Amino acid sequence: MTVLTHKFLNAADAQGPLEVVPVAGRIGAEIRGIALGGNLDDATIAAIRAALVRHKVIFFRQQQHLDDAGQEAFAERFGKPVAHPTVPVVPGSQYLLELDSREGRAASSWHTDVTFVPAYPEASILRALVIPQAGGDTLWANTASAYEELPEPLRQLADNLWAVHSNLYDYAAIAGDANEEAIRRHREVFASTVYETEHPLVHVHPESGERSLILGHFFKNFVGLDQADSQRLFSVLQDHITRPENTVRWRWQPGDVAIWDNRATQHRAVADFGLQHRQLRRATIAGAVPVSIDGRESRIIKKETPRIAEAA
Repeated sequence: MTVLTHKFLNAADAQGPLEVVPVAGRIGAEIRGIALGGNLDDATIAAIRAALVRHKVIFFRQQQHLDDAGQEAFAERFGKPVAHPTVPVVPGSQYLLELDSREGRAASSWHTDVTFVPAYPEASILRALVIPQAGGDTLWANTASAYEELPEPLRQLADNLWAVHSNLYDYAAIAGDANEEAIRRHREVFASTVYETEHPLVHVHPESGERSLILGHFFKNFVGLDQADSQRLFSVLQDHITRPENTVRWRWQPGDVAIWDNRATQHRAVADFGLQHRQLRRATIAGAVPVSIDGRESRIIKKETPRIAEAA
């Protein structure tokens, strides 16, 4: 087993200007003493971005002053916000995506956001509105430390693999107890346009230079391998990503904000809150097309609108 280098120890930057409290050993830190908004100065924004690259996911408590407009204003200072490619935005907003348990299950399987398109998001900014009294936590995993700890033969294999990602996946298998109406709605909204994209399994982070794995539940198959072999190999690699040592778990409070580096993480909600209400809103920051170790870029191989059968 590879021994992790010191850069994956999740310590605060002693020279940094922010009050940073690491949450787990390899990923995640809480930043204190900052009120997020569109009025933050350039130096503070740069410090937050540096902390994000360093810690992979950062958390801010007590941001109840933020409304939808404030969240979007902060997102515009942080990067270039974009709407989801298929899901409609929150009414009255420009970019915000609603994550509401009354509209369907939380995304309770491991994924990196929107990897079915080539230039998938750089980061996401998630604001908690309504949180269950118990349950509904979110987990994040460090895909850079996961790559670093791969056994050498498996790492050499990973360096040369490419994978197809698609938003047309088995929603029923992911959601578990999804009924026919939920499955139909998923296909009509989330998969209203079907995308397939080829990504390198290992990409080079454009800011840190770290190598990270691109997998998660949008994965369809490895290029050159059949479905059975693809799934067996996917399970081996995905298990390395989600080892407990690579993860952090956040217990939400209303008003919390989490920002994660979508280029170096996976995440999942924990759907253990039954009929309790859970509502969060997400702003997404545009990203660049990933680049492989040998300099090749991800590429789209399908974008089409499925035909919906007419009623008889």
